[in-house]
Amino acid sequence: MIDFGYGISPSSAINIDKADRSLYEAVCEAEPDIRKCMACGSCAATCSSAPDGNMNLRRSILLLSRGRNEEAIAMMRHCMLCGKCIIVCPRGINTRHLILSVIKIASKK
Repeated sequence: MIDFGYGISPSSAINIDKADRSLYEAVCEAEPDIRKCMACGSCAATCSSAPDGNMNLRRSILLLSRGRNEEAIAMMRHCMLCGKCIIVCPRGINTRHLILSVIKIASKK
């Protein structure tokens, strides 16, 4: 066997039908604005915590919708609640309140 210096990565496919979306649905009931997000990335572009790679609200919402709750919550806990993302959101989502609601609902579960 010849070693070419690379290998095949394991599949990162997610079965949405088997994912636990209960946290996402609970957040949707408490914060309907989460469904308004169009994943434009404006929040991530202005985030003060983003350069370290620790915070990305757009990715956190995507992870929540896919049932990857632990990753999403861990990322949201890095938020400094500075409010820059609220200013640039084209949909007017109160992102700070959304992050706090997600963490609060997750801690109750």
